[in-house]
Order: sequence, then structure tokens, then C-alpha cells
Amino acid sequence: MRFFNTEGPVRADDHYCLPPLARWDLDLILELIDQKKYFLLHAPRQTGKTTCMLALMEHLNREGRYRALYVNIEAAQAARERVEAGMAAVVQVIANSATWRLGDTQVDALAREVLQGTAPLASLEVFLTRWCAQSPRPIVLLLDEVDALVGDTLISLLRQLRAGYEQRPGHFPQTVILCGVRDLRDYRIHASSEAAPITGGSAFNIKAESLRLGDFTATEVTALLQEHTAETGQVFTPEALALAWELTLGQPWLINALAYHVCFRLAAGRDRSRPITAALIDQAKEYLILNRVTHLDQLADKLREPRVRRVIEPMLAGTLMDRVPEEDRQYLVDLGLLRRDGAGGLVVANPIYREVLPRALASGPQDTLPQIAPTWLNTDGTLNPKHLLDAFLSFWRQHGQPLMGSAPYHEIAAHLVLMAFLHRVINGGGTLEREYAIGSGRMDLCLRYGAVTLGMELKVWRDGAADPLAAGLTQLDDYLAGLGLSSGWLVIFDRRIGQPPMAERTSSTEALSPQGRRIIVVRA
Repeated sequence: MRFFNTEGPVRADDHYCLPPLARWDLDLILELIDQKKYFLLHAPRQTGKTTCMLALMEHLNREGRYRALYVNIEAAQAARERVEAGMAAVVQVIANSATWRLGDTQVDALAREVLQGTAPLASLEVFLTRWCAQSPRPIVLLLDEVDALVGDTLISLLRQLRAGYEQRPGHFPQTVILCGVRDLRDYRIHASSEAAPITGGSAFNIKAESLRLGDFTATEVTALLQEHTAETGQVFTPEALALAWELTLGQPWLINALAYHVCFRLAAGRDRSRPITAALIDQAKEYLILNRVTHLDQLADKLREPRVRRVIEPMLAGTLMDRVPEEDRQYLVDLGLLRRDGAGGLVVANPIYREVLPRALASGPQDTLPQIAPTWLNTDGTLNPKHLLDAFLSFWRQHGQPLMGSAPYHEIAAHLVLMAFLHRVINGGGTLEREYAIGSGRMDLCLRYGAVTLGMELKVWRDGAADPLAAGLTQLDDYLAGLGLSSGWLVIFDRRIGQPPMAERTSSTEALSPQGRRIIVVRA
């Protein structure tokens, strides 16, 4: 039986899949190849790049006009910025791939000869020149994981490709396709230290196009899930199909991981006589987030990078970005963490990522939390909002200040500690949803626990600013209206210099919003 794939390239005989070449404009790609163009294909990790590249190689070889070769050059990353070792690794992996993919029996000997007798900084150019001269057909070279290389190693690769460009197609590849996560549009190549660019201008000004592999559309998500239905007879309810799209917005790895967990790991989903419901999809979503499965863990790891923090921190805080370079913003789009909405603004790419980012950031404070007795529960196990408020005030007075030191993002440290506390509250028995956007000046939280839904708005009072109470009450009205609630919490974190100790200033009062809702105002 086939299954939903979450590791490595898709194989149609093993995995449910969509036609890989249908995800790109194949006519355009073939036209670029016929025109002897060099170009880029890029997309976030685990979106199907390798699968599409392999399918393109097979398509071209089946047509018989070209010899197409896919090569993953990530192994050259081990050389770091030792250019000679990196170029030798690239030459060798091309030779290895040509041997077993194309059955080329002479290329390995050619590679050894070039590496032994050629200046290291020209080894790739010389190898490709001689290999293409021996080839019975023009060569199309598909190089994957190009942006795994850094600094001078990447510059050397690009410059050697540029140096041989005029010799194509008889003595250099007809087309070179560079594939990676990032669009190297300006080729401002950074060293591994993320220092300033070590070269200006372009090291690869021969590129003709930069093409991006997008996520699945809603129609494609449904088509992929219905592959399972066609094979097993197990249906997805319309609500489940809609929720799967809503949670992932078509991110290929997420939709496959979600469906795999539902259909092959959950006991209810493994019963093929039962339909896949929205409740099962939601259960699988919680599993992916709580267990920080590989793909999500890799994204969370990116949060430590300074250029990621410069964008994500104000987004979570609801403040404006302060002179964040365009290349930093584009980096997060290229990674797939963010996307541009219809109005051109930056938003988190999908609801699952929207949950993963703050949860990952709150993991430090959450791991540091002391044991807290669940005094917020009634005797029947239901949530008591009044007791929850008392528990939070007591917790914050005692632990808020020291725990903020364990939060990785200083500007939203208070937010992260509060979220860590609330995650301890729900502890598998509820959910915590978040809404945030650049420039909104706030973060909104919705805690759901059984029959209780509690809407909260978090704001920060900083030096030089007015008390955010009035603005917060107005903004909270809109949020609570969307949730259908008549009451909620407004939490104001006072981060002004010279304030009394946290234990002394933490308090709660009641206020009415402009639309008459009962609001608990927490000042912390």
C-alpha cells in the first residue's frame, strides 16, 4: 500500500503524489533549456524540489535530445570555506552521479585525472569542459543544494560556471540549473559567520530566470488526499478536507505529515471503514506541533539566527520593524516561514507555523517553570477563570521576573513567560491560539479548555509611550467580538524603567470596554 511521504523524494510506486512536473511551468523550463539558458529554481525545504528535479531529469533523458544529470552537491559543505576541497568534492559528486545515473563508465577516471593535474581553483571548469566535449549529446546539469555552500566556496562555483559559459554546448553544459532554498538573486554571498557580504555585485550574472516552486493549491491538497481514498476507500469528510487546507495552506511537507499521522498512526484513522474527520485532522495537528517533528524542529532552530529574530520579534510583539534589511525579510520568505499577503505585508506562512514559532520560543521559560498546582480547576475538572486569574497573579508576582531571563527574545519575554504558564494550564486538555501582526501593537490569545473560551490581549507599556489601557480596551472589543465573547483579559506588561518590583506592581482590576464588555485588566 502506498502512503503519504515525509522523508526524501517522492516515488510514485511507494507514495501518494501529484504529477511533479505539473507544479512548474514545464513549457517555460524546456524553452529556457532549448535557449541554452542558465537559471535558478528555488523553494523552501521539503516542498518537493528534489522530486521535481529528478522528474525533470527523467523527462529530458526520455526525450533523448539531452543528457540530463541531477546532482546533490551538499557534500561539499563539509569543506566549509576551504575552496580547493569544496571544488574537489563538487567534481567528485558529479562524477559519481553520472556513473550510476547515466551509466557513464569514463567520467570517474576523468574526474581523478582533472583533480590530480589541474589547479584546484579551476578544477570544476576544466572537468565540465572535458566531460561535455566527450558527451554524445548536450548536457543539462541540475545542481541541488547549491546554497548549502558558503562564502568563497560558493563564489568559486559560480565563477567557474560563468567562466565556461561561452563554450556551451559543445564544451560546457547546455544549461545549468541551480536549485536551493534561497533565491540568490543578487549573489551577495555571506560567510558562515553571517558577517557582511564578502563580495559585491554578482558572481553569476549569466542567470536568465529565477523560478520558485510554490505550495499546493487547495485543489491539489484535495487531489493528494483523495489518492488515499482511491486506494483504500477511506474518505475524508468535506470538513476534514477544508481544515487540512486551512491549517497548512498547501505546504507540501505539512499536508503529507498531517495526512500520514491521521491515516497511518491514529487508531481511529487506521480503521479504513471510518471516515477521516476534522477532529482527527485537528488531533494530528496537535501531535505535529507538540512533538516538534523534524521539519518543524528545523524551522524552530532558525529562530536563533539574528536576521530571523530581527523580523520575527517585532511580528510577535505587534510592533513595527526597525530598519530591517530587505534581504533579511526575503530570507524568511525564501525559508517559507513567512509569506506576503494580498496587500503585500508579511504574515506567518500558515496556521501551524503560527503555533510553532511562539511555542518554540516559549520552550525555555516552559522548561524552567516550577511545579504549579492546578488550582484553576474545579472539582469536576473544568476550568475556573476566576481561579485561573488568581493563580496567574500569584505565579507572576513570584516567578515572572526571573523567568523572563530564560526567554530568547527580550522584547517579548513577558509574552513568552505568560504563554509558558498557559501551556502548563492546558497541558493537553485544551488549546492556545494566537493572532499577531506587524504594527498592530498587540498579541491576541484565545485559550480553549472544555466549554470555557477565554480571550486575552497582551500589550506592553514602554518608556515614552502613553498608558495602553484605552487602546487595548478598544482593540480587545474587536477581538472578543470575533470570538463571540462578552468578557476577556487585557494584560499590560509595564516595561518602563524605574517601576516598582514586579511582586508589588502586579494587580488586577475590572473595566468596561467601549462596547460594554467586562474586561479583567491585569497590570504586570
